[in-house]
Formats: sequence, structure tokens, C-alpha cells
Amino acid sequence: MRMTDDCQTEADLLARAGRGDNAAAAALLDRLGPRLMAFARRMTAGDRALAEDIVQEAFLRLWKRAGDWDAQGSAQMSSWLGRVAANLAIDARRRASRTQGMPDGWDPEDGSPGVETRMMRDEDLSALDRALASLPDRQREAVVLRHIEGYSNPDIAAMMDCGVEAVESLTARGKRRLVDVMRKTDGGRDEKR
Repeated sequence: MRMTDDCQTEADLLARAGRGDNAAAAALLDRLGPRLMAFARRMTAGDRALAEDIVQEAFLRLWKRAGDWDAQGSAQMSSWLGRVAANLAIDARRRASRTQGMPDGWDPEDGSPGVETRMMRDEDLSALDRALASLPDRQREAVVLRHIEGYSNPDIAAMMDCGVEAVESLTARGKRRLVDVMRKTDGGRDEKR
């Protein structure tokens, strides 16, 4: 009797995927992909195309490790993927800052009409993304992983290759700075109303 993909560990699914089992690869992608995508979008200030590229590259790197993944010796697969995605996002941001591109804050319009509630939610999320983008890379990474993605401090420490105390410090400083930026943003919006 074969276990369903829901009951199998991520390491088992990866091993099967490494042997060419497309269903196992799809199950692993379904299990880990959405959370990784959400994290990558936050790390790229909402740039969906870049986030998709980062997730794809992170999974490609995981597939290459399928044959030698050690479930007991390695970090959790989600932590490992998060670390790879964070590094890719930071690298992409550094590359973008060296090249002349679109001005900061530029975001093409969606084009689809929405109701007032959705517009307000989108405005709040855009403000959050802009505020997150203003944080230093390590602070943004820690804040997103902890307060948006819900990872534990030990998991974040593994992803960021630092101690739990460093994660706590980065998260606290990032959160304080984020609150300050959001207050300034809210203050400016309240004055306009």
C-alpha cells in the first residue's frame, strides 16, 4: 500500500522527485511553493515576476540536491528554500541598484476595476511593501519571515545563518523602523484626507 503524497515527508517527496517522479515533484511544489512565493514577493517589494523567478531558481537548486539531501543533517527543507530565496532576492536587489531602471515606487497599474474595500486593502499592502523596501536587507528579511510568514526564530536563524539572538535583534529593530515609516506614511495620508 502506497502512502499518499500528503502523508509523506518532504524528504521522501524530494527523493521520489529526484528519481523522476513528477507527481512527487508537483506535491512538493504544492506544499512548499505558496509560502515561498509569498516570502519572495515581500522580499522583492511585490515584484511578482521577479518573485516567480526566485522561487523557480530556489526549486531548481533543490532538485539538484535531491540525490544527496540528508533529512537528519540538513536544515528543514522550507528553511533551506527560504534561505536560498532570500539570498536570490538580495542579489537581485543589489543588481537592480547598480543599473538604471524605473524610478522607485513605480508600479504598473493592474487595469482591473475593484471595489473600494479592495482599493483600500491594496493601498495598505502597497504602503507596507514600500515600508518594507525601506528597511535594510537583513532587517526586512527577519521581519518578513517572522511577522508575515510566521517562521519561528530558530527557523529564521537557520535561514539567515545567524544566531537566534541576532534574529531577535534584527526583528525588533526592523519592526521599530517599520512602525516609524508606517506612521509617517499614515500621517501624510491623514493630512490629505
